[in-house]
Amino acid sequence: MAATNTSEPAPKQSRAGRNLPAAIAVGVLLGGLIIVSLAWLPTWAWVAIVAAAIAVATHEVVRRLRENGYVIPLIPLLLGGQAMIWLTWPALDPADQHRANTAGALGAFAGTVLVCLIWRLLAQGPNAAPQNYLRDVAVTLMVAAWIPLFGAFAVMLIYPDDGRKALFTILLAVVFSDIGGYTAGVLFGKHPMVPAISPKKSWEGFAGSLTAGTAMAVLAVVFLMHQKWWIGIPLGIFLVITGTLGDLVESQFKRDLGIKDMGTLLPGHGGLMDRIDSILPAMPAGWIVLAVLTGG
Repeated sequence: MAATNTSEPAPKQSRAGRNLPAAIAVGVLLGGLIIVSLAWLPTWAWVAIVAAAIAVATHEVVRRLRENGYVIPLIPLLLGGQAMIWLTWPALDPADQHRANTAGALGAFAGTVLVCLIWRLLAQGPNAAPQNYLRDVAVTLMVAAWIPLFGAFAVMLIYPDDGRKALFTILLAVVFSDIGGYTAGVLFGKHPMVPAISPKKSWEGFAGSLTAGTAMAVLAVVFLMHQKWWIGIPLGIFLVITGTLGDLVESQFKRDLGIKDMGTLLPGHGGLMDRIDSILPAMPAGWIVLAVLTGG
């Protein structure tokens, strides 16, 4: 008599090999947290959420690098990252209370770089020459810019009177870029974009990202920010390009390390860094475009 198979059915997997129900649930929860924090919570709560996310993402990336033999100074990156976020807080001068302290973020970044250079130089003690110094400090500086410095723009955007609307606009454009890219890639993807870096990305998917992300940027600029519609076109294009490049950068980063995910914090997504890889570079891009075109 044949044995009965009593094993539980495997969770439904997406084309990327993810647990699709878990990925959707986590995505909805994260989206809800962002909506609640931007719509109802005070400014400091958003700063705290971004600061916590930056700390977790930094820890994930440094841990993965250390597993692969890199000597990366974690403590200076964590403390410096918090400084880059919190020192963006507007000056006490009432005339500047809605203007981000960009000098604070820049100064914190410079200080973090300096401490990391010295920290790695003396990591083995004053009597031992450091090994792979150039390699390790180059990667350290990349991490410092890639995660906390880019993350600081997500905080600097919220301080102006229309900052929350600007953040919603950027995030909506990035989210719809992802949705459009995934949908078009699944339905029509035939021509690989950069197969050596990310085999599943296609030019058809990129076209879907460009269409959906730019369309949402135009709608959000008009109905949320009450700005001229054409501002959404360069905004959407820049956000789609930087978001796509951010995803590709992380893909190559993981390929170099021989890993699939940066972490395991988010079921169906991997680590937090795997979720915000396209959002981080989109923040400075959105900040720049809006500052130039709206005078913000």
